[in-house]
Amino acid sequence: MSDNPRSRTVTQGVQRTPNRAMLRSVGFGDSDFDKPIIGIASGYSTITPCNLGLGELATHAETAARESGAMPQIFGTITISDGISMGTPGMRYSLVSREVIADSIETVGNGQSMDGMLAIGGCDKNMPGAMIAIARLNIPAIFVYGGTIKPGHLRDKDLTIVSAFEAVGQYTAKLISAEELREVEANACPGAGSCGGMYTANTMSSAFEAMGMSLPYSSTMAAEDAEKGASTAESARVLVEAVRKQILPRDILTRQAFENAIAVIMALGGSTNAVLHLLAIARAAEVDLTIDDFETIRRKVPVLCDLKPSGEYVVTQFHEAGGVPQVMRMLLDHGLLHGDALTITGKTLAETLADVPSEPRGDQQVIHAWDDPVYAEGHLAILKGNLAEEGAVAKISGIAQRSIRGPARVFDSEEQCMTAILDNQIKAGDVVVIRYEGPKGGPGMREMLSPTSAIIGAGLGDKVGLITDGRFSGGTYGMVVGHVAPEAAVGGNIALIEEGDEITIDADSLTLELHVDETELDQRRKAWQPRETDAKPGSVLAKYAKLVSSASKGAITG
Repeated sequence: MSDNPRSRTVTQGVQRTPNRAMLRSVGFGDSDFDKPIIGIASGYSTITPCNLGLGELATHAETAARESGAMPQIFGTITISDGISMGTPGMRYSLVSREVIADSIETVGNGQSMDGMLAIGGCDKNMPGAMIAIARLNIPAIFVYGGTIKPGHLRDKDLTIVSAFEAVGQYTAKLISAEELREVEANACPGAGSCGGMYTANTMSSAFEAMGMSLPYSSTMAAEDAEKGASTAESARVLVEAVRKQILPRDILTRQAFENAIAVIMALGGSTNAVLHLLAIARAAEVDLTIDDFETIRRKVPVLCDLKPSGEYVVTQFHEAGGVPQVMRMLLDHGLLHGDALTITGKTLAETLADVPSEPRGDQQVIHAWDDPVYAEGHLAILKGNLAEEGAVAKISGIAQRSIRGPARVFDSEEQCMTAILDNQIKAGDVVVIRYEGPKGGPGMREMLSPTSAIIGAGLGDKVGLITDGRFSGGTYGMVVGHVAPEAAVGGNIALIEEGDEITIDADSLTLELHVDETELDQRRKAWQPRETDAKPGSVLAKYAKLVSSASKGAITG
């Protein structure tokens, strides 16, 4: 690769001798200095099962890259486990970690003049963080997903991490015993891999495959299966070829690719967090994408897959049924994907899907036939109204009651709300409001899985509404609306709600309305005062709160 300017900087004359000396100490020989240097960004850690297997995958990638004529260099990046930090102050750091991960990969990629980048991620923020960095760097790159966890089992039921959160609500409502709660907790997560439903990690891995930045079928493989290691090695080989051909991320991450990803997410029933992350990645790739584009595509795309959290099946079963390529082929055949979009292999999307059957197999029930969708339209709806002038995101699949009007139960933090739920203070017909949990207000935009799971566990999932300027886990479902913008911390109308005010959430008219006249709202607005953040000066949370944008723009820091 002597014609690659990044590689040439290593060999240009005597002034580069110290660089060569340092590279020799990590294994370079005379013949290696003209080879492309491939960065392998690994999110390996034992903090979470999602990232537990990434070290082994990095080794597979390293071996394959070296055998393909490149010089791989492994470096680490961080992770925060949403599932472990959920419901605690530590969850404030989750979305913040997306920016830290992006910054760290960009820093190493540019600081060490990498010729290509293979990023390996497992937990929710490793993935968009890596893709943001890839878009910024714009050197040949590929994303490798660490893989999904296999389902836990308890008697005749498949379990996921969400089962444990819902069991807390069931126990509080006296629907199960303490021993049954312990059994669910002990059996929910049997080994390595990311949360097993179509939650955020599996949603984003599927999106990256749809965008052409990951290999076909790789987004739904189980972390502990041999094919995951083989796919990782193949990813490294494909990346080395992409370096030779100079296939760049921004050749792939086009407007067409983002539209393809949104269509696939809608068909899968994916996480609300995809809205936030795709907006952020688009900004890094300098692609014009807005929150309204999700609504435009939602109306065209049916939900084709019966996947948890609102459905029946887990992602390992989806993989066995044909995975993302099967769904993409169906969308392509019905004019809902851009078949000429480029992928990291150098093939177009249509070429990649040429051998995939047009219809799903008849011996499975995970992927529905086109004329028998789970829902006729997509599930991630963008709601607007006087409570969300910039928009809010609702997952409207799996809800029996598509509209609710009721009295506001107002809480200024997740903890306040959880106390009320566990004390049985929330009743059917209430609209729960959790505010000051937005990007600036948290700071950090925590996920509200604990409150929503407790509500569902208590049997109130179809009877109670919930709105928040925070986020939801990919495991959340029910009559819930998140990402409300403008958020409370900047004086959005969600900050002006008082206990007992009437609120309407309507999934059909896509409205989120506070039934208080404008004169009264003006008076409340004049009396409102911003809250001081408790983030310590100089801390990562304080820096984030100062820089972060609205959720309607992806909660980005630049």
